[in-house]
Amino acid sequence: MSNQNINVSLLKEICEVEGAPGFEQPIREVILREVTPLVDKVEVDNMGNVIAIKKGRSSDKKIMLTAHMDEIGFIVKHIDDNGFIKFHTLGGFDPKTLTAQRVKVHGSKDLIGVMGSKPVHLMTPEERNKKPRIEDYFIDMGMNKEEVEKYITIGDPITRERELIEMGDCVNCKSIDNRVSVFIQIEMLRELTEVPAYDTFAVFTVQEEIGIRGASTASLAIQPDFGFCIDTTIAFDVPGSSAAEQVTALGGGVGIKIMDSSVICDYRMVAYMKEQAKSNDIKWQPEILTAGGTDSAGMQRMTAGGSIVGAVSIPTRHIHQVIEMAHKEDIRATIELLKVCINHVDGHDWAHKRRY
Repeated sequence: MSNQNINVSLLKEICEVEGAPGFEQPIREVILREVTPLVDKVEVDNMGNVIAIKKGRSSDKKIMLTAHMDEIGFIVKHIDDNGFIKFHTLGGFDPKTLTAQRVKVHGSKDLIGVMGSKPVHLMTPEERNKKPRIEDYFIDMGMNKEEVEKYITIGDPITRERELIEMGDCVNCKSIDNRVSVFIQIEMLRELTEVPAYDTFAVFTVQEEIGIRGASTASLAIQPDFGFCIDTTIAFDVPGSSAAEQVTALGGGVGIKIMDSSVICDYRMVAYMKEQAKSNDIKWQPEILTAGGTDSAGMQRMTAGGSIVGAVSIPTRHIHQVIEMAHKEDIRATIELLKVCINHVDGHDWAHKRRY
């Protein structure tokens, strides 16, 4: 399957809007606007998860899907006497990628700041050879303390400042992790031509980047029988990598997760997803991620007796950096696989069986 057609303008809006963990209001507004006409009912829980419910052919079982809406970001921790901001991270960052990058500080109005650190010209030889730390950085607002404090207070969120561009067959932006999955879940609901096998709860979760928090609370409420997580994964298909290190490759198709550091996907779900991909001519690749967790863990663990959980993964280069990149063909393949999986889940034999 080589169809790369996706709504890039909608993906651009979804990726560019802010929504750090715990401060997801702006991206939630976009999700509610898009998803409400596509489903039978929409709820927003106390955590801020958006739960879009589509009635199935049967209510005997429940299907839950997750795409986390939050993005890695920062929070204002201190404003010094000269107006420089010190910050704490909300999610994982590679410090070396922050030098001289623009950010948005979301106070009473959005303001642009620049990540600053000690100039290389003034570093000692020891400092030049030392790995940068988050603590070495500050945010330069170009204003004195009095001006900064007119708009910014301790506890205001901070996000990366990058617009979405197309590069060849790829899209490049901040927050591809995990806004591409938000986009995929919306488009999957939009393109469904069949009623799902069972009542389907498409959840746009909060606070995944700081511990899978929204997915855990939503799973406790929904108690799904089947779970499908949608998230990005590492594509280390670049110079200097070995084949064993790559995890996935851009353009290689949708990743079918076998495990990450938070979950071993149910072997029955892995087999089912592979079967659906093969029978529907959907390009796919296996994924084992030895570090990093996903909402799949929340669905698996926070359901009484556990749920039958799997995950689709979108290969992403430069993940958890200032910009991230995904391939349009992989995005399209992910939408297609999700559609067939939720439509045919009632026709599969889910009994525990030995594979060997």
